[in-house]
Amino acid sequence: MGILSYIKEEIEVIKERDPAIKSSAEVLLYPSFKAILRYRIAHKLYCRKHYFLARWISQRTVRKTGIEIHPGATIGKGLFIDHGSGVVIGETTVIGDNVTLYQGVTLGGTGKECGKRHPTLEDNVMVSAGAKILGSFTIGENSKIGAGSVVLKEVPPNCTVVGVPGRIVKRDDRRLLRSEMDQVHLPDPVLSDLSVLKSENENIQKELQKLQKKFAELDNVD
Repeated sequence: MGILSYIKEEIEVIKERDPAIKSSAEVLLYPSFKAILRYRIAHKLYCRKHYFLARWISQRTVRKTGIEIHPGATIGKGLFIDHGSGVVIGETTVIGDNVTLYQGVTLGGTGKECGKRHPTLEDNVMVSAGAKILGSFTIGENSKIGAGSVVLKEVPPNCTVVGVPGRIVKRDDRRLLRSEMDQVHLPDPVLSDLSVLKSENENIQKELQKLQKKFAELDNVD
């Protein structure tokens, strides 16, 4: 695919997934647009073993956009990085098609692995702002990672992950459409657990009150 094809493709991706876009010309101002196009060039150089030149392009891109994509990463079609500042994508990261990343996302390693050190994100994954995915495991297709989550282990397809460390919440294995990729409507298992504890505590209080009442009645009989 030539550079003009990449440009057209990236323009359509950004227009599709960012409602703030009013014209195609605005896309040229987006840091993610610049970062992804430069990554494509750097990646080709990296694959041809022009490592220094590939890294030179990627490091200049970091300074200009705040988005760090190692030229060795493998990225499919339709990657969208919204806002983008602080995004880090490691060397052995593999990203499928139609993936969405928000600002502050890290696709990194743990520092304890060799070879494949970074995560694999399958098609249609969304990673919300500030989330960290660390290690050489797979995030299954159509999954969501909640804002601020820290994911340290495999995530099956069609799941939502929230919390620190990340906890998996099933979504009935229903396919997650790209039109549903927002950062707000995510399950909150911690809140659910607190609600259960609150309900159980209320039931215990009621039982205690019943027992206290019975003991008081027994005392009166004596």
